[in-house]
Amino acid sequence: MTSTTTGTPGDLLAVVSQTGPTVTFFDAATHERLDVLRVPPQPHELCYDPDHRLLYCASTYRSGYYRANTGRSHEITVIDVDTRSIVTTLDTSPDHAPHGLALDRERGRLYVSVEATDTEPGGVLIIDTRTHARLGRIPTMAPGPHWLALTPDGRHGYTTNKEAAFISVLDLGRAVCTDRIPVPGSEGLTVSPDGRHLYVAAPKVDFGTPSTAPPGVRVIDTATHETVRTLPTEGLTMPVHATATGMLLAGELRPDTAVHGTLGAQLPGVLTVFAPETLTPIGQVQVGEFPLTITSSPDARFAYVSGNLSSTVTVVDLITLRPVTTLEVDRTDISGAHGLAYITAPQN
Repeated sequence: MTSTTTGTPGDLLAVVSQTGPTVTFFDAATHERLDVLRVPPQPHELCYDPDHRLLYCASTYRSGYYRANTGRSHEITVIDVDTRSIVTTLDTSPDHAPHGLALDRERGRLYVSVEATDTEPGGVLIIDTRTHARLGRIPTMAPGPHWLALTPDGRHGYTTNKEAAFISVLDLGRAVCTDRIPVPGSEGLTVSPDGRHLYVAAPKVDFGTPSTAPPGVRVIDTATHETVRTLPTEGLTMPVHATATGMLLAGELRPDTAVHGTLGAQLPGVLTVFAPETLTPIGQVQVGEFPLTITSSPDARFAYVSGNLSSTVTVVDLITLRPVTTLEVDRTDISGAHGLAYITAPQN
């Protein structure tokens, strides 16, 4: 880790280690490691609530991966970001395997995607951010909803469903699934800042039987639910992220073709950057192995890309399109850095 200074003094970057199992806090300006907080096994994603200064961390499995795990978890750890301590743990039972997290600040709602149970299809839980009471569940009509995104007005939500050939469209006010948008399996998704477009990484990543669909990012009109464009990528894409200024970031995998079919056989990944509005590719930056999550600073100056197999976070300057530094994250097994959250200082 270098001593290069970036970001706003007092801001933090929180990083999950899937097999830590931990959440590590870094100073976003100096990149100094500040604290490492142990959490329940297999933490995946993070979501920061700036109004209550709480960080939510979803633990998905006891060990293993989707479709290859030793049991599904049902914990969401709630962390005070100022004391960097656990304040409570939310139990999602009877639902299990929480994955994606999304916040509606205006209505005080936390949305959590969960996998199917023996009696219910996969769904999205609705949790009150003030009381942490469970307010409801929205079926997604798919077994394994993963990534979750909301429109800026908080009226609609979307989940990718891995092997299911559609995106679930959720009416959050009525708490129902209203539509299915066809895709050839899917990974990450994000909504443009103006709410007009949904960006979806497709097809899904499969090391056993790769999809015949070309890799890329599907651009979907949120009004018509039509795919209006596909942004081609060289490699399979997992995470996508839209910055506050509308720049689109996509994390591409680079498998080591000399060792076919092995999760661990990965070369350094690539962050592809697309310009706001035109979505013209403007550059690429090498990042850690198996990019899995992307976030950015509120001013859209810096991107943060977690590499799950290298267990690193690459900090990228989005003006110069150059890496600033690499943060190392501890792990105990093959899977390391996963979910990310940028935490602004109280005065910000």
